[in-house]
Amino acid sequence: MSAQEHESAVKHVTGTALYVDDMPETRDQLHVATGQSTFAHGRLVSLDLSSVRRAPGVVDVITFADIPGSGDVSPVHHGDLLLADGEVNYVGQPLFAVAATSQRLAKQACALAIVEIEGLDPVLSIQSALDAGSFVLPTRTFQTGDAATAIASADHVLESEMYVRGQEHFYLEGQVCLATPDEDGGVHVISSSQHPTEVQRLVASVLGLDINCVHAEVRRMGGGFGGKESQAAAVACTAAVFAVRTGRPVKYRMPRQDDMVQTGKRHDFFNRYRVGFDKKGVIQGVEMNLAGLCGCTADLSEGIVDRAMFHADNAYFYPNSLIRGYRCHTHTVSNTAFRGFGGPKGMIAAEAMLDDIARATGQDPLAVRLANLYAPGRDLTPYGQKVEQHQLSRLMRQLADDADYQSRRREIADFNASGSQDRKSTRLNSSH
Repeated sequence: MSAQEHESAVKHVTGTALYVDDMPETRDQLHVATGQSTFAHGRLVSLDLSSVRRAPGVVDVITFADIPGSGDVSPVHHGDLLLADGEVNYVGQPLFAVAATSQRLAKQACALAIVEIEGLDPVLSIQSALDAGSFVLPTRTFQTGDAATAIASADHVLESEMYVRGQEHFYLEGQVCLATPDEDGGVHVISSSQHPTEVQRLVASVLGLDINCVHAEVRRMGGGFGGKESQAAAVACTAAVFAVRTGRPVKYRMPRQDDMVQTGKRHDFFNRYRVGFDKKGVIQGVEMNLAGLCGCTADLSEGIVDRAMFHADNAYFYPNSLIRGYRCHTHTVSNTAFRGFGGPKGMIAAEAMLDDIARATGQDPLAVRLANLYAPGRDLTPYGQKVEQHQLSRLMRQLADDADYQSRRREIADFNASGSQDRKSTRLNSSH
């Protein structure tokens, strides 16, 4: 099979591929910046933008009240506001937006705002959210058998927890959109997005227009890693509002320092498990809690925590299981999709648990994994699906043989043992 060239490969390597920020700017084009909250949680008491409006280069300024249609730019649920409306819920939340003749002037104008916010107590961590029962969506549970009884009667019981940090997407092309008003009262948006249909729908909603009045275009797609599945829409909506209000092309290229605080990341997860197993390391029962730091709104957290739960078994049979997924509400930026979409956070919990079992029983980690794989008669997942194909045991054994796994393990053990003796001898000699 011959390799097929990517349709944009030559353009990418020669630097001729056009990204949004490469497009020629028109003489009357405007640029956007936003004024942001410095409070994680608070009530917006007053917002004096008079000096902002008089600043050099400023053409237009908007707040939530100036949005012509809906101010909600949520992908699935509700609560993701284009601009703050009375309450602030994370540091960096946009309070207002400015359109000026250059991005530098727009940013300088934002600094002139006089903002009064009454601070409220924030919830900032997963543990605080769990303690307060603060969730963006209801908790879900998968259950098979009687996990508590199986664990209590097992030969061995282990409990552990792990905190898995989030991650910044740092996409190859930053968040950016160019919006141009058309002759029929609509708008053409060229957006750096992984979801052009959602951009089209939300721009129309924010402008109060029929969806056919919005033409959404994506020049290049790739390297977004999930960070532009839902987060790109707000950038496009802001640019589009200014384009329609001013009748001029508007580009909103979000600076990286703003992007770091204004857009969501991969969810932090706090995972806890309690597992019962026999002397051979075969699991008898598992209780597992997976808690995702969702931020201040639901965004895509429903499916992300769901998928962590779906992958909490990874490749292993739990004959009795109780798996809970918590969607924690915090006063931090609303987290969003990231490659794997929650799956890795469930898998890592399962793999850490298997390693703990191997250490507790003194067995080889591979042997413990092979003993716990799904197999005929041991084939029901915690979410009720029957596993019908059982290839992993054969594949893993073949990989171990091909990699000469056992002899390498012995060599490493011998090396570590001799190294320990060498270090002990060195210490004894140095003491003389």
